[in-house]
Amino acid sequence: MKNGPCKEDTSIVPPSYNKKPTSSKMREVINEIYDELLNKEMSYAVEEASDLTKKISEKVKEKLKGLELPQYKYVVQVILGEKRCQGVHMGCRLLWDEGTDCQASAVFSNDMIFCVTTTFGIYQY
Repeated sequence: MKNGPCKEDTSIVPPSYNKKPTSSKMREVINEIYDELLNKEMSYAVEEASDLTKKISEKVKEKLKGLELPQYKYVVQVILGEKRCQGVHMGCRLLWDEGTDCQASAVFSNDMIFCVTTTFGIYQY
């Protein structure tokens, strides 16, 4: 009987508990960026909204990557709007691994604007 080629170990090892993002840490990161970029006197400016949402998104993602959690990819969604006595509903649908993936949202609001930032930490197997 011939011996075949040696196969590699393909078992999947999930990250240890201290190498996973948590919703509370991700929310803390979002709120730090809100404190840095948004304030209670801020008003809505159409010409600045796009740049501001990109800046918030990039800074949140940069700070999450700074946590140095290996094999995690981050998705950041930022919605910035003017308050005009309207309601807003948001939702998302995704494939999820409850054991490794994580999600957090935080809201900033003043008399003129609202900002909702949602982050997803997705483990890359």
